[in-house]
Amino acid sequence: MEELVQAAQQLFGVSLSGRQVAALIAFENELLAWNQKFNLTAIRDAAGIRTKHYLDSFSCALAWKENPPRRLVDVGTGAGFPGIPLKILYPSMQLTMVESVGKKAGFCRHAVELLKLDSVEVITARVEEVGQMSAQRESYDWAVARAVANMPVLAEYLLPLVRVGGKMLAQKGHSGPVEVHNAGLALKLLGGQIHQLIPVTLPGVAEERYLVVVDKVAATPPQYPRKPGFPSKKPL
Repeated sequence: MEELVQAAQQLFGVSLSGRQVAALIAFENELLAWNQKFNLTAIRDAAGIRTKHYLDSFSCALAWKENPPRRLVDVGTGAGFPGIPLKILYPSMQLTMVESVGKKAGFCRHAVELLKLDSVEVITARVEEVGQMSAQRESYDWAVARAVANMPVLAEYLLPLVRVGGKMLAQKGHSGPVEVHNAGLALKLLGGQIHQLIPVTLPGVAEERYLVVVDKVAATPPQYPRKPGFPSKKPL
């Protein structure tokens, strides 16, 4: 774990306390145990979890620097990434995790209880439905998603959840810059505007990674997001 602590500090300016490290170890152990019964994540070893899940989650700090979200929604969270590591990092943050697969959402609820994390909600639903819920719509400072969909589709998932003045954060692989180029129309339609593209380096990971940061500059028209399945079948 010492390597993780050093890398988090050096790469992303993230300082981890002993208590936070203990929580990350507990989460890692639980993920490894559950993964033997359920296929929660393809990464099945501690070293992989620390680099490709924990450090990858912490890389979000490059986007908000010293102003972390007060309210964050993590869409398509899977086994809780990046949401749970970020909640461990920022204990006062209100976190909502959206996951449509029941067993993954169930693991997230279990992990939240195990780690005694407060102000966390797990919603088992399609994000298109969540984006039309009055309690959720345009209520978050930041909406984040990792490896969920192409940018035009992802924008329709995330931007309806972000308040005007807030931001959308997409964690992307090498295709990030091309996706941004292709998403201009969708972003404009949904009230978004590209803010910046931040390259991310993870130790021992050769593939290029990017954080795509989008400003929410105008309200999203009420017809978006469209019904479940539509954004991916007919991207804007």
